[in-house]
Parts: sequence; C-alpha cells; structure tokens
Amino acid sequence: MKKPRISSLDDRDRAILDLLQEDGRLSNVDLAERVNLSPSACHRRVRLLEENGLIAGTVTLLDQEVCGKPGTAFVEIKLDRQDRQALDAFEAMVATVPEVLDCYLVAGPSDYLIRTVFADAAEFERIHTEILTRLPGVVRVETVFTLRTVKRTTRIPLG
Repeated sequence: MKKPRISSLDDRDRAILDLLQEDGRLSNVDLAERVNLSPSACHRRVRLLEENGLIAGTVTLLDQEVCGKPGTAFVEIKLDRQDRQALDAFEAMVATVPEVLDCYLVAGPSDYLIRTVFADAAEFERIHTEILTRLPGVVRVETVFTLRTVKRTTRIPLG
C-alpha cells in the first residue's frame, strides 16, 4: 500500500499531526477539542494516520543531562570500501549498538554520520575504542564534540 503524502492531507489531519508532535501524550478528548472534532472522529483519523504510516510511533523524550549523559558527539565514519556487502555489514552491526542514537549514510568524504551521547571523556573513549573503531570495515573515525545545544527537535514542519 502506497503511503499518502503530507500534501494530500486536509487541515484537520495536519493539525492533529502538529499537535501530536508537540505533545504525544494528549488525550484523544483534548486532541479532538483542539481540532474541533468529536472524540470518535478524531480517534478514527489518528488510527488512519497510524495505519497509513504517517505516525511512525510515539516515544517519550528523556533529558540527556538528567540521565547522566550531558555530552554529545557527532562521529564521521569512513569504511575501507563502499560495496553493498560492506555497507550491509556495517549497518547491521551499528543497529545493535545502544550508544549510537542516530546513524546516517552520507555523501562526501565520510560514509556515515553518527550521533552519540556520553557521561564524560572516559565514557566517550570507551565508545570510540571499544565500539566505533571495531565496527566492520572502519578505517577512519573523526569526532566533533558539541559545546552547547542551540536547537534540537523531532518536530517535522508540515506547512
């Protein structure tokens, strides 16, 4: 089944998606009231948005400092080769690493961009030496450490 495009949605569906991105814990009654629908009609729309794949899931975002992980690093990974077998091996292994929060295949001098969080320099050193450098095919690891988060969002603009 082909997933609908955001451009094919009406204003109420867009409003529902926008409100749920802002607060995924809104009750159906509160959501329905904010988009001027009955609770049953609102519930049907949310279910359709889920079934059509527009709502991929609902999560709780944790505060990384309160969780004891104040450090953030972006790590560029270069592999020894870029054939499908090498990429598949790397991706299968990196998908199992809980310390890797995001991993993107990228164009440019590196093959992958990874985001990780950590408690302190010793923990990042462990992540670097015991995990990242041991992933299949890795020949270069370059890290950028953040000083401060200026903006971070999971909210996709719908307009």
